[in-house]
Amino acid sequence: MYHCIEHSGHAKAQAFATYQEGRAFAAKFNDGIASKVGALDLTEAQRVSLTLKATKEVTVQARLADEEQMMLEEALRRHASTARPAREKLILPSGSEALRETLFQQLKQMPYLELFFSPIFNTALARTGEFDWSHRLSPTKKCAMYCAREKIARGFGFAGTDHWGKTKAEIRAKLLPRANQLLQLASVQKMLLDAKARGQRVVVMGGFVFWHEESGTPGWIIKTTVSASSGENGDTLWHEGTIISKNHGRIVVLPYIKASGQKVQGHTKNSSHEKKALPRHPDEHVELPFEVLRGDLMIGLFGELPYE
Repeated sequence: MYHCIEHSGHAKAQAFATYQEGRAFAAKFNDGIASKVGALDLTEAQRVSLTLKATKEVTVQARLADEEQMMLEEALRRHASTARPAREKLILPSGSEALRETLFQQLKQMPYLELFFSPIFNTALARTGEFDWSHRLSPTKKCAMYCAREKIARGFGFAGTDHWGKTKAEIRAKLLPRANQLLQLASVQKMLLDAKARGQRVVVMGGFVFWHEESGTPGWIIKTTVSASSGENGDTLWHEGTIISKNHGRIVVLPYIKASGQKVQGHTKNSSHEKKALPRHPDEHVELPFEVLRGDLMIGLFGELPYE
């Protein structure tokens, strides 16, 4: 199997046919973190510390990747019936005819795009009219990142250049009604039944939280997670923490450790532009452990739902 680490120690990018294939390879490679660290000339304390840091970072990045893949597949479903442009109608910059097929194939899959980047041709374009892709952009690393985010963001009516954390929070909110439909799936009902049998009342998966509410009308409901704990600001998800809920907020902030080392307790809240979350009676404050399941499971579950 081709290795993604060169003899010099530098990482080299790899391409995979599907997200699932790439994820499986990454998981297998990351399983060897402890043995790789063990081979280094370090003290036992240094090895333990480095292994813990690397494992936490892998967890954060896998969680982010799973959530973004789920969002991408939902964006594609939303635009399944969107009209695709004809290949010959695309207006390209002068001397860029070689880009036509690559751009056409991209728009065939994602007709909503307004930014396009081709690493093969090291070219970035912006759409300025219905079929007009003649405007060139500087193909910088930041531009390539914006074009990658565009594939998700534009599918929900946002731009790839918008603040990424805020954009994903808005997408989670847009997907919440659809996520609630998951409670009707037999596979999800069994998963939650098993979780409850293990004493779990909070199950985290792919940017959403299955929350068993004991007060009011008891039963499972779905909340969203917040990007503050997703590793985008140097923070690390803290799996050993708990969530203390003093209100009925629709957003769950998972326990996390700031880059400074400060531990932040998990809690519930509403977003800053909403009304303050309805407080619970002091006798109804709850402190709950939580379980994080593989985020790629949510990708498959969303795929089981019929799309209207």
